[in-house]
Amino acid sequence: MSKTVSIAIDGMSCAGCASKLEAALNAENGIQASVNFALKSAQINITDTATSHTVKAILDDKKYYYHTESLSLSVGGWSCANCAAKTVSKLLVNKHILSVDANFASEKITVTYFSGAVLPADIINLIIHLGYKATVNRGSMVSQTENLLAREVEFKRKNKQQLLFVIISVLLTLPLVAGMLTMFVSDINFLIPVWLQLLLATPIQFIIGRRYYLGAYNSLKNGSANMDVLVATGTSAAYFYSLYLFLTIGESAQGALYFEASAVVITLISLGKFLEENAKQNTSSAINALMMLRPEVANVKRGDEWLKLPIEEVVIGDEVRVLAGEKIPVDGVIIDGQSELDESMITGESLPVVKQPGQTLIGGSINGTGVLLLKVNAVGNDSSLNKIISLVETAQMGKAPFQQLVDKISNIFVPVVLTIATLTFLVWYFGFDDFENGLISAVAVLVIACPCALGLATPAALVTGTGSAARQGILIKDIDTLQKAHKITDVMLDKTGTLTQGKPKVTAVHCFDYDEEVLISSAAAVQQFSEHPLAKSIISYAQDKRLKLLPASQVETIIGYGIKGNVEEDKVLIGNRELMLAEGVSTKAGDSLLVELSEHTGSEMWIAIDGHLVGLVLIADTLRVESRAAIALLQQAGINTIMLSGDNAMAVEKIAAALKIDHYYAQVKPENKSSYIQDLQLFGKTVAMVGDGINDAPALAQADISIAMGSGSDVALETANITLLRNDPRLVSAAMDISKITWRKIQQNLFWAFIFNLIGIPLAAVGYLSPEIAGAAMAFSSIAVLSNSLLIKRWQPKFVHQ
Repeated sequence: MSKTVSIAIDGMSCAGCASKLEAALNAENGIQASVNFALKSAQINITDTATSHTVKAILDDKKYYYHTESLSLSVGGWSCANCAAKTVSKLLVNKHILSVDANFASEKITVTYFSGAVLPADIINLIIHLGYKATVNRGSMVSQTENLLAREVEFKRKNKQQLLFVIISVLLTLPLVAGMLTMFVSDINFLIPVWLQLLLATPIQFIIGRRYYLGAYNSLKNGSANMDVLVATGTSAAYFYSLYLFLTIGESAQGALYFEASAVVITLISLGKFLEENAKQNTSSAINALMMLRPEVANVKRGDEWLKLPIEEVVIGDEVRVLAGEKIPVDGVIIDGQSELDESMITGESLPVVKQPGQTLIGGSINGTGVLLLKVNAVGNDSSLNKIISLVETAQMGKAPFQQLVDKISNIFVPVVLTIATLTFLVWYFGFDDFENGLISAVAVLVIACPCALGLATPAALVTGTGSAARQGILIKDIDTLQKAHKITDVMLDKTGTLTQGKPKVTAVHCFDYDEEVLISSAAAVQQFSEHPLAKSIISYAQDKRLKLLPASQVETIIGYGIKGNVEEDKVLIGNRELMLAEGVSTKAGDSLLVELSEHTGSEMWIAIDGHLVGLVLIADTLRVESRAAIALLQQAGINTIMLSGDNAMAVEKIAAALKIDHYYAQVKPENKSSYIQDLQLFGKTVAMVGDGINDAPALAQADISIAMGSGSDVALETANITLLRNDPRLVSAAMDISKITWRKIQQNLFWAFIFNLIGIPLAAVGYLSPEIAGAAMAFSSIAVLSNSLLIKRWQPKFVHQ
């Protein structure tokens, strides 16, 4: 059985590093990896033929820092040190456990593994199977949320350190640059002594610039070349040439030194890296916010006691109590209480949602004023929030065709640049007998060619775009979906549950010389024994009217027709017209009424008491309030809208007219829905299918892009490329809109990244760019790409503004 692990990785200095690491991982049998430079993470699938140790060995070999999870347990039943040793050896048999530390004296054990590779429950069960007891040490488990907090603390620490280095570098560089600048603005010569230039430039080169030397060393050691190689090579050439002149001719070298060139390049690139790291942290803010929603503890009923337990110890079927203002700790169904819940961070719905017994709750949402008792129905990776996080992470780990091309270019880019720089120097030196210009031009080529912007162009836009979509309740499964979504020409929409509420409601009650409240109360009393949607609509109507449901007896369901039973002294019969006729009930009054109500397109429930027709209840599936706007938004974007429904032609025609849908098809069987999509695809159309039910799954699979409503069946959600977390069809056009914006940003980013190099390298080679300007341009290119990507965060669906 394969395992998919997500690993946070530090130490990658450019997209080339990520590409080389990905290639090294994928070269191993049984490992499939996707490494994302912008997210500083890798998503790795490990099959039965590989182990987590293989992944760890590669990361260790390449000197990368990575994050793992640790589970701390208290173990009962150890009688000697050998018991502890036996437990350790048995745990290490699991190929996904990286290390186990046990302490017999304190009766504690710590297990380390990659996130997602091992379940805490599996470790506990194994220890129990050995004959010992095991409990999780509260607060000691380094969960994903705690890992995230730890990473944020580490980021802030490194950020402060980087800022300090930048400030020191700027202060040391200013005197070096001041002398050069005064030459252009006055006749006064402020050039500082040569020995002072060396004194100022040396700490910049070897302390501030240490990261580039280390990065270059590790890169070359692993048989590759990255941006650190370019920076280290270029600045070293300028520094050591200047040092050579100082050692050979001393103060006579004044005016011929390039200490300021190497210092300015390192300062500017360090400043660019500082700004880049902050921007990259900002691009992944959406996924971080989702992770931070996960509570750490739950108030669980065990026996007759209520205990505060870590989330990891909550199991399906547990009863959990949630007080007002608390986060919902796990997915569950309300068994007592009602409240308003804030689900905005999960579904994008800004207004509180009223929840009552029988309704489901999403872990991570915030309880309002009521106290809720719920039964847990999903934990761990099966919870809605974890699935959402996993889906967003998977989409962000993907690579667009553009990025795949960029990865291939990056693999040969640095060696090509090194060759160009060498040729530049040789041409200047041997062709024009100009060593100095040759050196400086070669350094400028090396500096401006750093491929950071190329590596960030796609992932930065992708992470920001999918994160912005998730904040609005739109989950995009992968990069291929993001690429296709803005090319859609036709959208097919299922009617029931997509454009309509999907729940039949009583729209009118007509009584024939009978009291309405008694009629509804009697009908609902019998319908309590039925699971039919029409029966539930009458019960719901009675509850809304606050009518008392009387006890019913001798209830009998007549499949395909209706139901009958006794309520107090009355014999109640409910069903279709055929049931009335079969039971000898006259339908004359009802038939006359239906002639008058010729436009009614829903269902009718005929009600007879003691053999006489006493009422007719009209039931219909009403339109969602957002459906008209949803269709209008699609049509404004030039997209053809088509409705598919298995309902009767009259009902479908009425809804199509109300929504002003372009085309519609009625009485379509589930298995035939996909054929309508195929017909459009044969004409070269790019088709999206929007649905919510099991019967929509074949059509969803056939469509170029499949979109599932959040309330849909698990089959629909599994099949779909895009999931809408709230039941708002307007999000269909919003999904296409964010796809278009994100794709446009990717193209813009790649254009700017390529244009900097295509224009900059030739200019540097012919001597029109100094290393200082080249360093500034290189830093600016990365910042420009990230800033352009961050503009996506301002996006909101068009209907929000309307």
